[in-house]
Amino acid sequence: MSDENTLSIQSLARQNVRELTPYQSARRLGGNGDVWLNANEYAIAPQFELTAQTFNRYPECQPALVINRYAAYAGVDPEQVLVSRGADEGIELLIRAFCEPGKDAILYCPPTYGMYSVSAETIGVEGRTVAAKADWSLDLPAIEAALDGVKLVYICSPNNPTGNVIRPDELRAVLDMTRGRAIVAIDEAYIEFCPQATVTGWLQEYPHLAVLRTLSKAFALAGLRCGFTIANSELIALLMKVIAPYPLSTPVADIAAQALSPEGLAIMRQRVTEVTQNREWLLAELRKCDCVEQVFTSETNYVLARFTASSAVFKNLWDQGIILRDQNKQPGLSGCLRITIGTRQELQRVIDALQPLPGANAPLIQQNSPRKEHM
Repeated sequence: MSDENTLSIQSLARQNVRELTPYQSARRLGGNGDVWLNANEYAIAPQFELTAQTFNRYPECQPALVINRYAAYAGVDPEQVLVSRGADEGIELLIRAFCEPGKDAILYCPPTYGMYSVSAETIGVEGRTVAAKADWSLDLPAIEAALDGVKLVYICSPNNPTGNVIRPDELRAVLDMTRGRAIVAIDEAYIEFCPQATVTGWLQEYPHLAVLRTLSKAFALAGLRCGFTIANSELIALLMKVIAPYPLSTPVADIAAQALSPEGLAIMRQRVTEVTQNREWLLAELRKCDCVEQVFTSETNYVLARFTASSAVFKNLWDQGIILRDQNKQPGLSGCLRITIGTRQELQRVIDALQPLPGANAPLIQQNSPRKEHM
């Protein structure tokens, strides 16, 4: 292709897309490891057999069995559930339904999940940030001061990548200050690891509340790409106007329905127990490693920790085939790496690799180590 044609394509693209940095997913970042602990996936693939064979027909837009089973699981009415291609599509549908490009804004509180900003920027909607406080609680006065022009607020709880649950009184404060002004989307992608923290029971009280869910984490179906938005029926009806005609393929609906059966839910809960036990083991072992400066508590299937010379630690493990997620560029997370809870054998590999590495009082394993921050 000639330079002239290349320039023509670039000039035709929207300016914000030309300048956009796409979401750096674990798969985009890559790696050549055999211990993948960078995408908050479950380490062992569940086994399913397809029961549907109607691949010659378009699927239902909202497959009834999936909707009914998820509604029963979440304790809501079927009219309050929308199923989509992962929770990521739910994030984008909310922006498309409620935000005018070039006019409205979304608000989110870093450090948090990166797709809120990418989805907004792709659509041409301002992404406004109010940084979390040093203890990762919400800065409520700053949020209220920043709400002018905001149509949509995203709060991830438990929060990715920090692992903390946002306090109920803080969530209620945001819902109260946005009443009649903005939609509040609570991202509960990791809620199965702390089900007592869900806000789905608040829907009647807050008509502007939406809850985002997924089968990617505790259900061990990241490759399925199946997520849910839970909200009052009026909000769901608006999202139905902007969703794709056939968002869920027939095989995805088939497997999702099986995962949401009584047997599937029992297996998921066993999996959560196993992951939680492995997480507590990892937290204890990390605290014994010299190169670990700080370990943060977690209500999820991952752990965040701050390391001495974290970039060198990350590369050291990478070279041994252990792939973690570097969080250095997130606000307030200098020196931090995120570790997905894998099998006990995988986590033992992590600890074995970390134990020989020096700490802050030993000679650094690289010259330009990240600055240590205290929270």
